[in-house]
Amino acid sequence: MASITRRARDDAGQGATERRILLAAERLIERGERYTEITVQQILAESGVSRATFYAHFRDKTDLILRLTAELRQQLLDMARAWDPGAGEDGADRYTRFFVDVIALHRRKRLLLAALREVAGYDPAVRGFYTADLEGFDQAVLETLVEQQRTGKTPADLDPTAASRVIVWGGAQAIARHIEVDDGSGDAAFARELGWIWWYGAYRRPPITKEKAQ
Repeated sequence: MASITRRARDDAGQGATERRILLAAERLIERGERYTEITVQQILAESGVSRATFYAHFRDKTDLILRLTAELRQQLLDMARAWDPGAGEDGADRYTRFFVDVIALHRRKRLLLAALREVAGYDPAVRGFYTADLEGFDQAVLETLVEQQRTGKTPADLDPTAASRVIVWGGAQAIARHIEVDDGSGDAAFARELGWIWWYGAYRRPPITKEKAQ
């Protein structure tokens, strides 16, 4: 019994140390320092741990940024999976509220996300992590579009695979650009445009008639 208690206490201590290092790295990022220019020594000084302790928890800075953004990644993915296009008739407004929450989270974590994109530009492991993130969103949107088509609410002539890619990959780029150039005063309007464009452009767009196709 004593060994189990001691092991649990050791695990809790290991988790607390890891969290301490993660929070220290995030503080450095939030001060506006580029992640590529942040040194392990700076992280050690900020967290108050030794180099040996750091490397006992993380392989390197790449491992650190992946672990640092994992929770945020899961939170965004959970938001995408929780959005139900069939829950009521105010789909465009509900989609707008969804994007309000997504943009707010991106804005709060904008420097952390920028660091992830920065490292993804040259590190294949991080690029794969970032791509897998968007692929998860893509799959969630695709599933909702296919289900809406099955029930006849989304037109049969819509290509759900193409539409989900436009929504997710195009939306990610649009949100990143908006946060970069807007001070936050335009967030509500931007979320509304995203919500209404995607809702009426995909989920509830009118079917293509023979006259329009010609």
